[in-house]
Amino acid sequence: MSGEVFSLLGSLDWSDIGLATLETLAMVGGSLLFTVILGLPLGVVLFLTGPRQPLAHAQIYAVLSLLVNLLRSTPFVILLIVLIPFTVALIGTSIGVPGAIPPLVIGATPFFARLVENVLREVDRGIIEASQAMGATLPQIVFGALLPETFPGLLAAVTVTAITLVSYAAMSGVIGGGGLGDLAIRFGYQRFQTDVMVITVAVLLLLVQVLQVFGDRLVLRFSHK
Repeated sequence: MSGEVFSLLGSLDWSDIGLATLETLAMVGGSLLFTVILGLPLGVVLFLTGPRQPLAHAQIYAVLSLLVNLLRSTPFVILLIVLIPFTVALIGTSIGVPGAIPPLVIGATPFFARLVENVLREVDRGIIEASQAMGATLPQIVFGALLPETFPGLLAAVTVTAITLVSYAAMSGVIGGGGLGDLAIRFGYQRFQTDVMVITVAVLLLLVQVLQVFGDRLVLRFSHK
């Protein structure tokens, strides 16, 4: 049995698997950066314009909430296909790592923004009221009270989003997005190489575990401060 396992592992092209892993990490890292840059302000605006908040505005909140819900409820595979013309117009290609990042960002930003909103809602309302009573401006409330108070929760939200992006990045292989998903589809599915499929799934699971452990340690570290 062990001989069969070693024979199976020895027949794999590990250079392809290594390259695909690096491409997946590049997709997740690049899209996570833009997701946080876009999703954090969106989540803050959702919170501030919500009911009983400093900038409460029912119409703005309803529009933003509807947009977030629509994008979140769209299956990511469908979103990948629908966004092909937009991706090509934006960066000139819809394949490979560059072609996968725009749909990854558009798919993950609403998800992260909603997580940010939920984290901010956990802040004691007394903190906001005390800041207002001391004459703090809105930027001072956001950057001096809300974000520092919820920093561990925001780190947890980033971790959850990063793990979600791993699965999204794997799905981008459907349109030739590169990475482990593309490798699994081209060799594991289309060429019936079960060994490639098994290894790519194992690597994806390992990535998820590493991200979760690393994220949990960061949250724990900053929660003690």
